[in-house]
Amino acid sequence: MKKVLIHATPVLLSFIYLFIINYTINPITLKGPYFLKFYLILILGFYASVFMLKIFGETISKITFYFLISIFLLGIVKLIKGIFLEKPVGFLMMILIIELIVMLIINVFRVNHKMK
Repeated sequence: MKKVLIHATPVLLSFIYLFIINYTINPITLKGPYFLKFYLILILGFYASVFMLKIFGETISKITFYFLISIFLLGIVKLIKGIFLEKPVGFLMMILIIELIVMLIINVFRVNHKMK
């Protein structure tokens, strides 16, 4: 339960930012730079909470990966929407590639921790 609260905090803060700045709760409807700001706040806050848990010696659980996958899928949905609308999606694609690499690194640490 503690991990859910720690991971839900940056998600909640990014949605509060989304509501205060853009007056919406739906991030899919945002235009390019506004979505990128929201998405970067979401990703950076979430990864900060993951690495904070790692520093405190907590294990990375399945809940963490469910959050990671849901954030990644949000980016994929927005990427597909941008491609269909023929908008430039280079920055989002770079962010998603970096996010995928970080997810793989976290998964390697999780597997190494289980082996010990």
